[in-house]
Amino acid sequence: MPFDPLERREFITLLGAAAGAWPLVVRAQQAERMRRVGVLMLYEESDPEAQVRVVAFRQSLEKLGWTIGRNLLIDFHWGVGDANWVRSVAAQILRTAPDVVVANGGAALQPMQQATRTVPIVFIGGGDPVGDGFVQSLAHPGGNTTGFTTLEPTVGAKLLELLKEMAPGVTRVAVMINADSPLAQRFIDPATSAGKKLGIAMVVTPVRGAAEVEAAMSGWKRETDFGLVVPPDPVINSHRKLIIELAARYRLPAIHALRAATADGALMSYGISVPELFRQAATYVDRLLKGEKPADLPVQQPTRFELAINLQTAKALGLTIPQTLLVAADEIIE
Repeated sequence: MPFDPLERREFITLLGAAAGAWPLVVRAQQAERMRRVGVLMLYEESDPEAQVRVVAFRQSLEKLGWTIGRNLLIDFHWGVGDANWVRSVAAQILRTAPDVVVANGGAALQPMQQATRTVPIVFIGGGDPVGDGFVQSLAHPGGNTTGFTTLEPTVGAKLLELLKEMAPGVTRVAVMINADSPLAQRFIDPATSAGKKLGIAMVVTPVRGAAEVEAAMSGWKRETDFGLVVPPDPVINSHRKLIIELAARYRLPAIHALRAATADGALMSYGISVPELFRQAATYVDRLLKGEKPADLPVQQPTRFELAINLQTAKALGLTIPQTLLVAADEIIE
């Protein structure tokens, strides 16, 4: 049956509107194409602290408009191992063809950068990416790498000073470092210089796994003037519950660089909020996925540090917390 003139005009208008809508549909489909982010986490997946970081990362990306499973896939690779293991995991991540890679920990960055010079890398960790050759400068990283440092050069000295203030009888302090981390010396040197001024002898203690942690700490059990400093290394932090348990058993005053340790029962901690760095890293991932270049995103350094003290642990060690530390503390855990 033929259209009357009015019906014909309505049909042509409708057909034209549909044809005009097709490019919009195509563009929407293109905008919703799946992007992929690979994340190398030097933690066991079961570690609650690791999950806090993951939640912060995901939530920040979702606030930026990404929907996990619809337009974004995040592949987390978990575990703690030596340098060869990290290199193998870096290769696994790259085989999934990620658009961006996130490397958590200084020990994760080097093998990841060696594995690719084209895929954008956002790192969380380390202390001197320029001196270590990972970027050209903080303001203009160059290449395919940018990120967030976790180790400010003076934090080693500050941890030692705080421990001495809390436990004045300490005259020897072990610094427990990741034996496979190329960045450990950045922490040790300032701490050693501070130790000389404070009358403290430093004992550098490289470890790789739980067995080495236990062997090292059992050697200090008869010491009465011994203390412990634990840097912000993810491999070391993955053993924090064991370190806290042994420190309590052997009555060793210890200070950690990550707040999670104090919440788990360590005496005290002084450092940055790593979950906050994961939120900030998500903003860099968002910008890279939208076309910006890592060479143009400045490396961010820590600016805020938090002091946390565990009152119950101090009491168990027979320590009286100085009023100066109570006033300075950002958090008192009872």
